[in-house]
Amino acid sequence: MEKKSGKGFTHFDESGNAIMVDVGGKQNTKRVATAAGSITMSPEAFKLVKSGSIKKGDVLGIARVAGIMAAKKVDEFIPLAHPLLINKVAVEFELIEERSTINIEATVGIEGKTGVEMEALTAVSATALTIYDMCKAVDKSMIISDIRLLQKSGGKSGLYIREENDTTK
Repeated sequence: MEKKSGKGFTHFDESGNAIMVDVGGKQNTKRVATAAGSITMSPEAFKLVKSGSIKKGDVLGIARVAGIMAAKKVDEFIPLAHPLLINKVAVEFELIEERSTINIEATVGIEGKTGVEMEALTAVSATALTIYDMCKAVDKSMIISDIRLLQKSGGKSGLYIREENDTTK
């Protein structure tokens, strides 16, 4: 039996056993989630990424495709995630030269019975990891950080917008 108490965890039954949430009775609604994160690297690596001169190829183009692919495969490695028919995945970059940082933002959309927060967070994570993989020959000290949900809409819980410095939500 699924636990339904307030804001409790939904992936456990009354005995504390892991369960996949039953979304069968939910209505299909438009759901969108946006997540973000960043990767900071040496100025040398940043310059190579920005100019497209990394020997492995177009870092940002390949990383974008990796993020899109990862969003579509979340149910294969997050144990209790549902397989979803995703309508949209967009991965965008902002290059911050003075900090040698690439900000990553991923937005995932669906018309479905469950949200796409995990898909957006996974897209950001896979994108950052791909950038790391493609640049590690130049800089092994890169830092992937601040992966977080920015906002989500749709479903029973409605709209959530992160207050940028809020780590309690």
